[in-house]
Amino acid sequence: MNLWRRVPAEWRRAWKELIEHARRTVADGLVVGTSGNLSVRLGDTVLVTPSGVPYDLLRPRDLLAVDLAGRPRAGTLPPTSELPMHLAVYRTTDATAVVHTHAVHATAVSTLVDELPPIHYMTAALGGPVRVAPYAIYGSDELAAHMLTALRDRTGCLLRNHGTVVHGHSLRQAYDNTAQLEWMCRLWLTATANPGRTPTLISEAELTRVGEKLRHYGRHRPAA
Repeated sequence: MNLWRRVPAEWRRAWKELIEHARRTVADGLVVGTSGNLSVRLGDTVLVTPSGVPYDLLRPRDLLAVDLAGRPRAGTLPPTSELPMHLAVYRTTDATAVVHTHAVHATAVSTLVDELPPIHYMTAALGGPVRVAPYAIYGSDELAAHMLTALRDRTGCLLRNHGTVVHGHSLRQAYDNTAQLEWMCRLWLTATANPGRTPTLISEAELTRVGEKLRHYGRHRPAA
């Protein structure tokens, strides 16, 4: 617990939120066992889930922090093997959170197409039709590079035969959009399972309209 007392209060709050969302990935069926990983960025520091530790066993004393080059800043556990993907996102975007899962429907879709067709208007929440990054072995710089290409002008992508990566300006946003991506993949698989029927898709123009509307979603007018 000495480490827990020494780190900034901002780190402690962020680590607690990270643990909560990591456990949600299991409860919501987005990962199995210790698969998947999450991180948050606090300035030039990244808090990230460790490798091989079941999320229900994560405690405050397990806090793990690295800098943007992956050098340890706090904690003794090894970081997730997918740290290169997380750091690549932070080095190239203004994201402050990354969620990586092995969600079953999204992973299934990644084996079938090069891009998830715009089956639902929430495609706009991820910046447009979700691309599939080519396969590369997990934890590699090659996979991180493929991911960055697939994420160009997007906040989420699929990794072929692997899973999902979604980033956001908060952990909640990244997590919610991960759940939306898995749901859209399930929707597409359901719609295409009907022989002789082709699902309708959302047009590019409509996605642009929806994207503009989503930018104002949830905002309330100030009181007069």
